[in-house]
Amino acid sequence: MRFSHLFTKTSKDAQSDAASINADLLGRGGYVSKTMAGVYSYLPLGLKVLKNIEAIVREEMDRIGGQEILMSALAPKENWMHTGRWNTVDVLFRLPASEGSEYALNPTHEEVVVPLVQRFVNSYKDLPFSCYQIQTKFRNEPRAKSGVLRGREFIMKDLYSFHLNQQDLEEYYAVAQGAYDKIWERLSLGERTYMTYASGGSFSKYSHEYQVLLPTGEDTIYVSVKAEKEGNRIAVNKEIFEEGKTICPVTGGTEFRPEKASEAGNIFQLGTKFSAPFKLAVPDAKGELQTLVMGCYGIGISRLMGILAEAFSDEKGLMWPAAVAPAQVHIVPIAKAVDEEAYAKACALYEALTEDGIECIIDDRLDVSVGVKLADADLIGIPMRVIVSPKTLKEGQMEVKKRSAKEATMMPYDGKALRKELC
Repeated sequence: MRFSHLFTKTSKDAQSDAASINADLLGRGGYVSKTMAGVYSYLPLGLKVLKNIEAIVREEMDRIGGQEILMSALAPKENWMHTGRWNTVDVLFRLPASEGSEYALNPTHEEVVVPLVQRFVNSYKDLPFSCYQIQTKFRNEPRAKSGVLRGREFIMKDLYSFHLNQQDLEEYYAVAQGAYDKIWERLSLGERTYMTYASGGSFSKYSHEYQVLLPTGEDTIYVSVKAEKEGNRIAVNKEIFEEGKTICPVTGGTEFRPEKASEAGNIFQLGTKFSAPFKLAVPDAKGELQTLVMGCYGIGISRLMGILAEAFSDEKGLMWPAAVAPAQVHIVPIAKAVDEEAYAKACALYEALTEDGIECIIDDRLDVSVGVKLADADLIGIPMRVIVSPKTLKEGQMEVKKRSAKEATMMPYDGKALRKELC
């Protein structure tokens, strides 16, 4: 990717209407553009980050047997009336249709997935079964805030599992928890993410939120001190915490410490809450009709982008983990003309690394200062920056600096050491 080809621009000035770190840095870095409150367009760099997050989530969902589908964003009013949620979900967008009927613009997809599965699953031999999608969803948030962390339009992965009985659901639920743990580790969020117990409502005793510790987080969770000492990241959320009376569901401990956090995902045991209204039932091995029990497993894809931006940044800009960064290397030639050796060598390095499958950005602009180039590199936050200059080339070297490091190092220009570092 050549910097001069990007139609987007960076900005050194804080976004005037940014009320959060992620909104400011993602906007200034040319990752997103605000359409209106709670609604963003994702620009070339931002879309690459989203796709990288999606790829990790998709791989882990595939590993636990999830079959990817893509459901309709619209649902008929009748489906939402079936479950009793048409008039009870405050954030539901209700849209009039030309023929006088009404549609729901889905914030969640139980009202679509259950009738869908009903058409194809008709025997206990078809179970257990799980499907998932990664799709744009919509919430009529009264107070959209915090950049891409809480919007009216957002991208989400939701997986639904279907089971003949509660035991089978619980077994799969544990498998899904393991998959979620792998996702957080691959996103470099493992040490920050706490499985947080929340009320299960009418579905089950508990549901589980995955909360990422952030100084700027919009939620407060209560970390189990005993669980943490035992090497487990367990917490309870604010709604079910009662000081002096709450007991850790895992260890039985009573000592907690409050932390600020942001929710990255959640999982629920839904029971028959949605299958019963649609009469989703199949005969078991004895021929007895069984209403299916369900699980729901969500991850906010675009929300994760905002969490990562806040978790991995400093006063200079973003600091993307390698697994989600839009590129691995940011090459900066120190040159004022295309016929200068530093420019030619930098372009050759860019072509060679790209051919090797290493995604790079080269700042090939000739009309901006070195200071602007280096400031943009810090703001954009690619994991590794390489400077090719007349000074370094005299020694047959180039300056290499990890975005997270304070000091740069010198490496041979041939790129062998750089490739080894990247691999």
